[in-house]
Amino acid sequence: MDHPDAVPIAELLDERRILLDVAYWMLGSPGEAESVVDETYRRWYGLSDAARQEIRTPRSWLASTAGGICLVRLARPGREQAGPRDGHRREAADAQGAQAELEAEVSRVLLHALDSLSPAERAVFVLNDVFGMAPGAVADIVGRTEPECAELAERARRCLRRQRSRPTTPQRHDALARAVREACVSQDAELLASLLCPDATAFFDGGGKVRALTGPVHGSRQVAHSLLTLLARRPRTTVNTQSVNGRTGLVARYDHQVAAVISLDIADQHVAQVWVVLNPDKLRSWNQPPAT
Repeated sequence: MDHPDAVPIAELLDERRILLDVAYWMLGSPGEAESVVDETYRRWYGLSDAARQEIRTPRSWLASTAGGICLVRLARPGREQAGPRDGHRREAADAQGAQAELEAEVSRVLLHALDSLSPAERAVFVLNDVFGMAPGAVADIVGRTEPECAELAERARRCLRRQRSRPTTPQRHDALARAVREACVSQDAELLASLLCPDATAFFDGGGKVRALTGPVHGSRQVAHSLLTLLARRPRTTVNTQSVNGRTGLVARYDHQVAAVISLDIADQHVAQVWVVLNPDKLRSWNQPPAT
């Protein structure tokens, strides 16, 4: 009689490959994916023999556990985004080298786009759209109801579609950035909300060094409220338009020190995404004295 834990080697390798793929697409880093899968198996073998035997579908349990570990890591404040992903599982140069190169480039572009999603959106999109998991399984992993997961998936798709949309002209971008600045300075919530896409998203990078919001903010009114709260009129606080990453953005100063740098992504004549850098380490270059 076979031992209850005995599994064909092909199934074992296939199982590990699937877990690595899920973790990689959720976190975007081969190294982190390996770490997540190792932790998943540590938890599996941390169960008692009796507890493991009660699990009817081990692969589902392992996928759920790996997904949960990824969600925790995605939600860590100040988590650094993964670096270049160009070599992930690329085959050696052979007859299929060109196809492997193309697939790697597609993966790189999509993973870069996924970085803009919230942890829950990214998890639902990857599990549902990339791996085609059943809605119930996705809901179990993410810890949401199936309708909530469906809404998260649709929000993720809209966000990714916006990133593929035609970019606005530099003149329109500059005009919209100046209008956002005016709305922030005058604390005009209605005007600011009207400049944002209805499902706009704002991200606040405090790096764990300041008391910033740790999760994305969704919706034009919510984003407007968050920005106006952050940039509330106070003595010695100024907000100006300035070049940020080659496009016009906002720079907030307190006592002449740069305290926040804000980038704007624009689609369909409205601001789709707002990126707020508050991490003092990342602002150090902005506060360097000018070279003599």
